[in-house]
Amino acid sequence: MIKYLILLLFHFNFLIAQIGANLIASGFDQPLYITNYPNDSNMILVVEQDGIIRIIKDMKKVDVPFLDISDRVHQTWYPADERGLLGLAFDPNFEYNNNFYLNYVNQDGYTTISRFNSKGNLGDPKSEEILLQFEQPYMNHNGGFLEFGPDGYLYISIGDGGSAGDPEKRAQDLSNLFGTIIRIDVSKDVGYSIPEDNPFYNKNHIKNEIWHYGLRNVWRFSFDKKNGDLYMGDVGQNQWEEIDYHQNNTPGGLNFGWNILEGNHCYGDNNINCNSEDTVLPIFEYPNDANYAKTIVGWDQQDMHGCSVTGGYVYRGKNIPELYGRYIFGDYCTGKVWSFIKGEEAISLIDHTKELLNSMNKSEFYLSSFGEDENGELYLIDYSGDVYSISKENKK
Repeated sequence: MIKYLILLLFHFNFLIAQIGANLIASGFDQPLYITNYPNDSNMILVVEQDGIIRIIKDMKKVDVPFLDISDRVHQTWYPADERGLLGLAFDPNFEYNNNFYLNYVNQDGYTTISRFNSKGNLGDPKSEEILLQFEQPYMNHNGGFLEFGPDGYLYISIGDGGSAGDPEKRAQDLSNLFGTIIRIDVSKDVGYSIPEDNPFYNKNHIKNEIWHYGLRNVWRFSFDKKNGDLYMGDVGQNQWEEIDYHQNNTPGGLNFGWNILEGNHCYGDNNINCNSEDTVLPIFEYPNDANYAKTIVGWDQQDMHGCSVTGGYVYRGKNIPELYGRYIFGDYCTGKVWSFIKGEEAISLIDHTKELLNSMNKSEFYLSSFGEDENGELYLIDYSGDVYSISKENKK
């Protein structure tokens, strides 16, 4: 049986230092992700949704991009368009092979996972090798993130395919990749292979790439730098946003319940025996009861309300000792930012929103992503075009 976690929320800001957001650079076009160039924390890369990866070098925005593949990436044409260039990950052996990986939706509506090579600190758009490609049935819920795990394998989030409520129940169907986290081995020079310890390895009529399933739309996930545990921010339908969790060095194949469950709750007509021993409940949830309109006009929204979770990171840096070991995450619609420590039976929650907004001199922002550098220090992104580092206090 799945052990139910008791979520005890304690607001005790006096135990943690005030944190601030320091502006690194601005003027980006729909920025979605930020990371540093391998082994060079002075070179920061910012992923823009329409297919360009920009460079910040020594705290200055560089005119020449790291990579421009806007000729093959879907170009956004309405404000909530979820397609485009969505994820970037550098190979763990980048120092030797210069490889990096992208997750994007192309101009024909296909999710595309590709390997590229870099030359002289710039990506080569002509070096693309498409590893995996499949058509999206709808325009939303593309997932889009990818990251290497502590085991050296590439993990990729794929949404449920879109529409509302997963009408074709793809997230519970193991014969397709929708509604999953997949895990593949890209260590060979060409293509990819399936790790033999994948939970559905060599299973007939099941996609062997699947690591976890029953997920609606994991926009961002991360691995704890210290212990390798996996945290997933799964965007909810219209009731609950959730953080899902998988302990490192334990088997994959977990079913996180969508679209039987939304958060800890039965979804839709699944109101009888919807919570079985085969589903894993989130370690944290909060109500989906906010919206963009309230944010735009400046209306206050309740402390724990949001409408689209942005998964973050367990802080393992050195600059903010009081934040060490806390998982920091937020909500796209409201710009709220929280942190907690996962324990055996309790979660301690702290709201960092006001201090961050004060340091930004903003009343609201759209939190499209967090980022993490090689030292465990964190970034955050305002989708409107600004990128920030998180520090112990604001340095104006």
